[in-house]
Amino acid sequence: MTTDKLVLPSPPRPGSDFARLCRRITDAGLLDRRPGYYTARIALVTVLFAGGWVAFALLGDSWWQLAVAAFQAFMFGQIALLSHDLAHRQVFRTRRPAEIAGRLAGNLGIGMSYGWWMDKHTRHHANPNHEELDPDVDPDVLVWSQRQAREARGVPRFIGRHQALLFFPLLTLEGLNLHWSGIRAVARPGLRRRGLEAALLFTHIAVYLAALFIVLPPGLALLFFAVHQGLWGVYMGSIFAPNHKGMPTLTGRPELDFLRKQVLTSRNVAGGPVIDVLLGGLNHQIEHHLFPSMPSVHLRRAQPMVEAYCAEIGISYLRTGLVSSYRQTLRHLHEAGAPLRKAS
Repeated sequence: MTTDKLVLPSPPRPGSDFARLCRRITDAGLLDRRPGYYTARIALVTVLFAGGWVAFALLGDSWWQLAVAAFQAFMFGQIALLSHDLAHRQVFRTRRPAEIAGRLAGNLGIGMSYGWWMDKHTRHHANPNHEELDPDVDPDVLVWSQRQAREARGVPRFIGRHQALLFFPLLTLEGLNLHWSGIRAVARPGLRRRGLEAALLFTHIAVYLAALFIVLPPGLALLFFAVHQGLWGVYMGSIFAPNHKGMPTLTGRPELDFLRKQVLTSRNVAGGPVIDVLLGGLNHQIEHHLFPSMPSVHLRRAQPMVEAYCAEIGISYLRTGLVSSYRQTLRHLHEAGAPLRKAS
């Protein structure tokens, strides 16, 4: 386990600290389903998403299409956030309806494999910021610790030197990376309902590209594609980067219980209802990691309870502003790449 910025709390008291917190959260009704909320949210997102494509069809050959591209980048992000809630069983109690809705939203709606993402995200939740076990800190493009930097080869070694400066520009490619990761996932055996995932994914790609090149002239179609996919990638990266990047990373078999493992590797982002909508409730990352099936609309109410409980038992709890969270992320990326700059 890396030790920079991580101060281990005092040993837990007899019994489970998390069980005591869980009882408080349960007694407050914060794990109860919210079908009315999700019905309204899904309906609103569906109407806005469809309305964006209606505007696209009506505008035709117009430079206003770039505004539509930006709007649909936001809507792709909102659908991805809904898929996230579906995967965590926040919407439906049982797996089957969650998977059906998740594949329709993810694969068909935005061209992102629901099954691939769910597998990746489940492993992340089990071991957040663990350099060997969390796929979100794999050094495939960026390095997330100085240990990874010293061992880096190829692309991470080249990019890692100046990865803080390149981080947001690289996010413009994240949308394409999500598409490509889904294509790779359905091309390999092992993915659950692989045939269905592939059919929905390729239907999205075919319809999306056909719409662009039928409605728009080639040059404008390519520009729409670049703006839409680029902004979607930046939006997705901006949602997930503040959550764990720049927080302590773990290695080996750290002696941390569930509560401490989740709290000490996560960061909350302070803000009002607008931040909740933009980040889909994931600005309350600590509460989400402790209670993944909690409806996202309840996370704001759980936040002060969890923060107070952590103070009560002596666990460090980090909550900062949105801009500060990005600043901390970029500072961490710069520090992680230091061995590569010294070696060059």
